[in-house]
Amino acid sequence: QVTPDAERTLNTFLGISAFLDPIDVDEELVADSSIVYCEGYLWDTEPAKAAIRGAMSVAREAGRQVSLTLSDGFCVERHRDEWLALIGDQVDILFGNEDELRALYQTDDLDEVIASLRTEVEIGAVTLGKQGSIIVAGDQTIEVGAEPIEKVVDTTGAGDLYSSGFLFGLSTGRPLAECGRLASMAASEVISHVGARPQMPLSSLL
Repeated sequence: QVTPDAERTLNTFLGISAFLDPIDVDEELVADSSIVYCEGYLWDTEPAKAAIRGAMSVAREAGRQVSLTLSDGFCVERHRDEWLALIGDQVDILFGNEDELRALYQTDDLDEVIASLRTEVEIGAVTLGKQGSIIVAGDQTIEVGAEPIEKVVDTTGAGDLYSSGFLFGLSTGRPLAECGRLASMAASEVISHVGARPQMPLSSLL
């Protein structure tokens, strides 16, 4: 359900992805990828969890980067201890919105969230809705404005499209500030209409 403020209520159904198993992981493909993107929603089943851990291990052994999206505040509450250990050991790039990251680090202080990201991961991206996002990398803190659009219709998919734009920029060697701008551009497209899939090729936004 999408409410008049363009926010949405989800009854999540993972479909066939809930049956992801280690045997489904193409290790050669993972090892050949510059960045492996892992979805927090899949952490609810043991086979999927094993598949994700396996993919992360293959990626790291091949010298590739591992990214994780926290997906949902309830996911964070269910898996917080496991994720903190995983993030500290296996994750290079972490995506989350302000609420998810506050739940992860158990603080209401955004500055404390940023400080934790700075020590835990190589790159952290905090999405802040209409306030844009903050990218944290080492001693860098980069504020990225939200891309202006005529009307926000449906925020479903905003986080996923943000991640896709960011990782496209990173995998093509662009500076972090530009990665953030590409992320905002991709997110702005999907929130301008109903549905979680872009209605135009994202390359047309460049």
